[in-house]
Amino acid sequence: MSFVSKVAVIILNWNGKEILSEFLPSVVKYSQYPDIHIYVADNGSTDDSVDFVKTHFPTVSVIKLDKNYGFAGGYNKAMEQITEKYAVLLNSDVEVTEHWLEPLIAHLDQNEKVAACQPKLLSYKKKTEFEYAGAAGGYIDKYGFPFCRGRFFNVFEQDNGQYNQIEDIFWASGACLFIRTDIYKQVGGLDHDFFAHMEEIDLCWRIWARGYSIAYIPQSKVYHLGGATLSKTNPHKTFLNFRNNLYLLYKNVHVHYGRIILMRYLLDFIAFVKFLLGFEFSNARAVIKAHREFLSNRKRFKTKRLENIKLATVKEIPTIYKGSIVFDFFLKGKKYFYQLNFRK
Repeated sequence: MSFVSKVAVIILNWNGKEILSEFLPSVVKYSQYPDIHIYVADNGSTDDSVDFVKTHFPTVSVIKLDKNYGFAGGYNKAMEQITEKYAVLLNSDVEVTEHWLEPLIAHLDQNEKVAACQPKLLSYKKKTEFEYAGAAGGYIDKYGFPFCRGRFFNVFEQDNGQYNQIEDIFWASGACLFIRTDIYKQVGGLDHDFFAHMEEIDLCWRIWARGYSIAYIPQSKVYHLGGATLSKTNPHKTFLNFRNNLYLLYKNVHVHYGRIILMRYLLDFIAFVKFLLGFEFSNARAVIKAHREFLSNRKRFKTKRLENIKLATVKEIPTIYKGSIVFDFFLKGKKYFYQLNFRK
């Protein structure tokens, strides 16, 4: 297959020599095309990972940043320096497979209104199981809770070919986000105030609201280790997830915001109580801290909210689930994507 466009594969690194040594070889091996350029964007590492890349992977370019800008800020800084038509925001702990780029490139080449897409994300440790951070494409419910085809909360499906069709999705995973460079810059890139976690969902929300779509391309397959930065049970991750989800809703919900945020307060209080009853006191404190920081920073986000309202051209995004994934999962026992009704 001949490519008609250039692609920048951007891997964000922070003190990740061991991770790079394990996963970068597959990226180099399976991205050997004349119009593919691999970059490692270094977020102010203090280990010798930059020298390691320069020594062992001479075909990989290093974008050296002066400090740790986080996931969002680091990628934004890197995107400022690339000129390729398409970019892949690729986590450093992703193993790619042969011909992983061709289906992604082909889909965007053939569909001008598709701004971004993701491959099938499987677990690096359990190769036949869908992975937490993206699985077979991301969605969100009306209260802002993200979920994936192939993964509801901590229930993971085996990949038996049930998600082998190209589909519209609400959000593409930041573990392997393939996107048009001009659209990324046009909608403002990743929000650096998120620092890490859910910033790709915020980006995808803006993309949908401004008249573009996002797709899942199962013909491309990668394996994600996950948890390389923060484990799922880390209190700081709990804090970021709860805080950033509140940011997400405030920035992007334009209709019935008051009703939705009140329900979120109730659901987050239930989560707080659940952490207490489970003696997870650090996670319980993280929920309280998240709400306090959201309230103290809400004024700073008002300009972003007003800009999103002004620039939105789509009022009802079809890939937002109108129900509650929390109620469906915990009260109705729905554990799989096919059990949801997106038409209601």
